[in-house]
Amino acid sequence: MARLIVILGDQLSPALSALREADKDDIFLLAEVKQEASYVKHHKHKIILLFSAMRHFAEVLRQQDNKVIYLKYQQGFSSLTAAVKHSLKQHPQLKGIMLTECGEYRLKQEIASWQQTFQLPLDMLEDDRFLCNATMFSKWADGRKQLRMEYFYREMRRYTGLLLDNKKQPLGGQWNFDKANRKAPPADLKAVAPLQFKPDEITAEVIELVAEHFADHPGSADNFCYAVTGKQARQAFNHFVSEQLGKFGDYQDAMVLDQPFLFHSICSIYLNCGLLDVRWMCQKVEAAYKQQKVAINAAEGFIRQLIGWREYIRGVYWLLMPDYKTRNFLNAERPLPGYYWHGDTKMRCMQQAISHTLTHAYSHHIQRLMITGNFALLAGLDVTEVTDWYLAVYADAYEWVELPNTLGMALYADDGVLASKPYAASGAYINRMSNYCQHCQYKVKDSSGDDACPFNVLYWDFLARNEQKLGGNARMQLAYKNWHNKEPAQQQALRDKAADYLIKLEQL
Repeated sequence: MARLIVILGDQLSPALSALREADKDDIFLLAEVKQEASYVKHHKHKIILLFSAMRHFAEVLRQQDNKVIYLKYQQGFSSLTAAVKHSLKQHPQLKGIMLTECGEYRLKQEIASWQQTFQLPLDMLEDDRFLCNATMFSKWADGRKQLRMEYFYREMRRYTGLLLDNKKQPLGGQWNFDKANRKAPPADLKAVAPLQFKPDEITAEVIELVAEHFADHPGSADNFCYAVTGKQARQAFNHFVSEQLGKFGDYQDAMVLDQPFLFHSICSIYLNCGLLDVRWMCQKVEAAYKQQKVAINAAEGFIRQLIGWREYIRGVYWLLMPDYKTRNFLNAERPLPGYYWHGDTKMRCMQQAISHTLTHAYSHHIQRLMITGNFALLAGLDVTEVTDWYLAVYADAYEWVELPNTLGMALYADDGVLASKPYAASGAYINRMSNYCQHCQYKVKDSSGDDACPFNVLYWDFLARNEQKLGGNARMQLAYKNWHNKEPAQQQALRDKAADYLIKLEQL
């Protein structure tokens, strides 16, 4: 029975389960459709990456003597459903539809309707590119009062055998070297840029398309330099392991003015669309440690992000959706300031994180969590607007990974499912982990003057206005003790200053 095998834009992997199950009579469908490109205003780089990578992937399939239908954006298909309908009409010999399960709840609902819509069998296969499927995660989560990543991560280390000795104990003597990933950047720290690639003819054609059809989306189509094939992505990751990983271990959380990448791999961009394989990446990093090319804090810190945090986030997403998306524990509803879209703000840390984002469709996890995310938390910005922004502007963002990271980790809107306390921080944290504050017109050590750091002012206001909900949190007791140690007049002055800042939020 010949089937239509649908390959989605984030499934560009030769190891895809739907590819393994394909027969010679099956036809592959890849489609650039309006709905997937525009349900949020995706960054131009993200669209270029996916459209170009899809076109390159289709060429590989054809070279392997597969039958491929490729529908380009200009052909005007509004949705994947419309693309499937067209393909089935053009090939009436097809008697079924098969695909690997998708990564977003929204799209899963659309796909689930195909069997009834087209009156054909629909076979949705497990996405075994991930190490932990939904059933495994559900069994791990069952009966637990708290779903803490650290305990899940240890299970994944045991499951994979990564960085374990012959007695199944962690190499280096401990499971987690997170505290050794937090060195502040010295003044003379020199970044090592990730590998870049010149656009080929296929990518150049896509760049022209995106410039024409997505002109109002964030970013520019002119400076695209990311990998668009599996071969290029592997080259980029090998470069990271040999040239960047050693310093990544120490300065994973560091931020330096005008250094958007520092020592980060940016390979989440490639991994999340299928150009890289998580097992291969982890094995490369483990080998570098065993060959004494990098320290344990570098190898463990990177592997933790992949088999710990990434797999955990996906598990939480599928365990708790669709209700998870509607959570807003702190009732955050203030509109997103315009500078999230243009980067024109006097706060140097925000200007750096947002400008890097708009230029590269990338910023690293601390910029996302402790600058743009922390500010959104402190200011009480609307949860839906913030999560939509993160989904739109980052090239590695898909709802399964973006939503829990943003709604749960950054905004604490899930009442502690992901984090044991809000990641609320004043300007002192940013000053410790970056050199941004040295180049800012606001005073990082001031909480009340005309040029008081907005993070300081809003931090105290955040504590005060959310005390009813957060005051009983054991990990917040020191923060609330410091708040209550302030004189009532000082507290009121801070609340008044915060009210003024929140009124003129757009001008900060």
